[in-house]
Amino acid sequence: MTSLDDVEILLVEDNPNDVELTLRALQKQNLSNKVFVVKDGAEALDFIFASGAYSQRKVEKRPKVVLLDLKLPKVDGIEVLRRIKADSRTSRIPVVMLTSSQEERDVVNSYNLGVNSYIVKPVDFSNFVHAVSELGTYWGVLNKLPY
Repeated sequence: MTSLDDVEILLVEDNPNDVELTLRALQKQNLSNKVFVVKDGAEALDFIFASGAYSQRKVEKRPKVVLLDLKLPKVDGIEVLRRIKADSRTSRIPVVMLTSSQEERDVVNSYNLGVNSYIVKPVDFSNFVHAVSELGTYWGVLNKLPY
Protein backbone atom coordinates (compact mmCIF):
# COMPACT_ATOMS: atom_id res chain seq x y z
CA MET A 1 0.00 0.00 0.00
CA THR A 2 1.26 3.46 -0.94
CA SER A 3 1.87 5.93 1.86
CA LEU A 4 -0.48 8.91 1.75
CA ASP A 5 2.60 11.11 1.32
CA ASP A 6 3.61 9.19 -1.84
CA VAL A 7 0.37 9.78 -3.75
CA GLU A 8 1.08 11.04 -7.26
CA ILE A 9 -2.46 11.15 -8.66
CA LEU A 10 -5.43 12.20 -6.56
CA LEU A 11 -8.66 11.05 -8.18
CA VAL A 12 -11.73 12.91 -6.92
CA GLU A 13 -14.72 10.97 -8.22
CA ASP A 14 -18.02 9.90 -6.67
CA ASN A 15 -19.14 7.49 -9.39
CA PRO A 16 -17.80 3.98 -8.59
CA ASN A 17 -17.96 2.95 -12.26
CA ASP A 18 -15.85 5.94 -13.34
CA VAL A 19 -13.40 5.22 -10.51
CA GLU A 20 -13.01 1.63 -11.69
CA LEU A 21 -12.59 2.66 -15.34
CA THR A 22 -10.07 5.35 -14.44
CA LEU A 23 -8.01 3.03 -12.27
CA ARG A 24 -8.07 0.37 -14.99
CA ALA A 25 -6.87 2.90 -17.57
CA LEU A 26 -4.08 4.11 -15.29
CA GLN A 27 -3.11 0.51 -14.55
CA LYS A 28 -2.57 -0.05 -18.29
CA GLN A 29 0.08 2.68 -18.08
CA ASN A 30 1.55 1.29 -14.83
CA LEU A 31 0.42 4.42 -12.99
CA SER A 32 -2.21 2.97 -10.66
CA ASN A 33 0.09 2.17 -7.72
CA LYS A 34 0.33 5.79 -6.59
CA VAL A 35 -3.30 6.81 -7.11
CA PHE A 36 -5.52 7.71 -4.20
CA VAL A 37 -9.29 8.01 -4.58
CA VAL A 38 -11.59 10.28 -2.61
CA LYS A 39 -15.34 10.30 -3.15
CA ASP A 40 -16.43 13.89 -2.47
CA GLY A 41 -15.14 17.44 -2.46
CA ALA A 42 -14.88 17.72 1.32
CA GLU A 43 -12.67 14.63 1.48
CA ALA A 44 -10.56 16.00 -1.37
CA LEU A 45 -9.95 19.23 0.54
CA ASP A 46 -9.08 17.31 3.71
CA PHE A 47 -6.56 15.23 1.74
CA ILE A 48 -4.98 18.17 -0.08
CA PHE A 49 -4.74 20.38 3.01
CA ALA A 50 -3.83 17.52 5.38
CA SER A 51 -6.78 18.06 7.69
CA GLY A 52 -9.54 15.95 9.20
CA ALA A 53 -8.99 12.24 8.53
CA TYR A 54 -5.78 13.11 6.66
CA SER A 55 -4.15 15.28 9.32
CA GLN A 56 -1.23 12.83 9.53
CA ARG A 57 -0.25 13.69 5.92
CA LYS A 58 2.31 16.36 5.11
CA VAL A 59 0.67 19.16 3.10
CA GLU A 60 4.03 19.73 1.34
CA LYS A 61 3.79 16.24 -0.21
CA ARG A 62 1.57 17.31 -3.07
CA PRO A 63 0.20 14.96 -5.72
CA LYS A 64 1.59 15.45 -9.23
CA VAL A 65 -1.95 15.98 -10.51
CA VAL A 66 -5.53 16.09 -9.26
CA LEU A 67 -8.16 14.52 -11.53
CA LEU A 68 -11.29 16.33 -10.38
CA ASP A 69 -14.92 15.65 -11.19
CA LEU A 70 -17.12 18.72 -11.37
CA LYS A 71 -20.36 17.39 -9.88
CA LEU A 72 -19.46 16.08 -6.41
CA PRO A 73 -21.33 15.62 -3.14
CA LYS A 74 -20.67 17.92 -0.15
CA VAL A 75 -18.33 20.37 -1.95
CA ASP A 76 -18.47 20.66 -5.74
CA GLY A 77 -15.45 20.53 -8.04
CA ILE A 78 -15.49 24.28 -8.72
CA GLU A 79 -15.12 25.04 -5.00
CA VAL A 80 -12.38 22.42 -4.60
CA LEU A 81 -10.53 24.00 -7.55
CA ARG A 82 -11.04 27.51 -6.11
CA ARG A 83 -9.51 26.52 -2.76
CA ILE A 84 -6.58 24.64 -4.29
CA LYS A 85 -5.63 27.53 -6.55
CA ALA A 86 -6.18 30.20 -3.84
CA ASP A 87 -3.67 28.71 -1.39
CA SER A 88 0.05 29.32 -1.99
CA ARG A 89 0.89 25.84 -0.64
CA THR A 90 -1.22 24.11 -3.29
CA SER A 91 -1.73 26.58 -6.14
CA ARG A 92 0.88 24.92 -8.36
CA ILE A 93 -0.73 21.50 -8.24
CA PRO A 94 -2.03 20.76 -11.74
CA VAL A 95 -5.76 20.18 -11.68
CA VAL A 96 -7.52 18.43 -14.55
CA MET A 97 -11.29 18.70 -14.58
CA LEU A 98 -12.48 15.28 -15.75
CA THR A 99 -16.23 15.58 -16.05
CA SER A 100 -19.27 14.77 -18.12
CA SER A 101 -20.35 18.44 -18.19
CA GLN A 102 -20.03 20.15 -21.54
CA GLU A 103 -21.69 23.34 -20.31
CA GLU A 104 -19.79 26.42 -21.43
CA ARG A 105 -20.18 28.13 -18.04
CA ASP A 106 -18.49 25.16 -16.33
CA VAL A 107 -15.59 25.30 -18.79
CA VAL A 108 -15.22 29.09 -18.40
CA ASN A 109 -15.51 29.00 -14.59
CA SER A 110 -12.90 26.24 -14.40
CA TYR A 111 -10.39 28.11 -16.54
CA ASN A 112 -11.07 31.40 -14.73
CA LEU A 113 -10.16 29.63 -11.49
CA GLY A 114 -6.92 28.23 -12.92
CA VAL A 115 -7.74 24.68 -14.04
CA ASN A 116 -4.88 23.24 -16.09
CA SER A 117 -7.09 21.21 -18.40
CA TYR A 118 -10.79 20.53 -18.90
CA ILE A 119 -11.67 17.15 -20.34
CA VAL A 120 -15.16 15.88 -21.05
CA LYS A 121 -15.40 12.19 -20.22
CA PRO A 122 -15.94 10.18 -23.38
CA VAL A 123 -19.05 8.00 -23.23
CA ASP A 124 -17.43 5.13 -25.14
CA PHE A 125 -15.41 2.77 -22.88
CA SER A 126 -12.36 2.46 -25.15
CA ASN A 127 -12.22 6.22 -25.71
CA PHE A 128 -12.51 6.80 -21.96
CA VAL A 129 -9.66 4.37 -21.24
CA HIS A 130 -7.51 5.97 -23.94
CA ALA A 131 -8.18 9.51 -22.67
CA VAL A 132 -7.36 8.62 -19.06
CA SER A 133 -4.24 6.70 -20.10
CA GLU A 134 -2.97 9.73 -22.00
CA LEU A 135 -3.83 12.00 -19.06
CA GLY A 136 -1.98 9.80 -16.61
CA THR A 137 1.10 9.57 -18.78
CA TYR A 138 1.28 13.29 -19.47
CA TRP A 139 0.53 14.64 -15.98
CA GLY A 140 2.01 11.76 -13.99
CA VAL A 141 5.19 11.13 -15.96
CA LEU A 142 6.01 13.76 -18.59
CA ASN A 143 4.96 17.04 -16.99
CA LYS A 144 7.70 18.79 -14.94
CA LEU A 145 6.47 20.63 -11.85
CA PRO A 146 8.21 23.54 -10.12
CA TYR A 147 8.88 22.26 -6.60
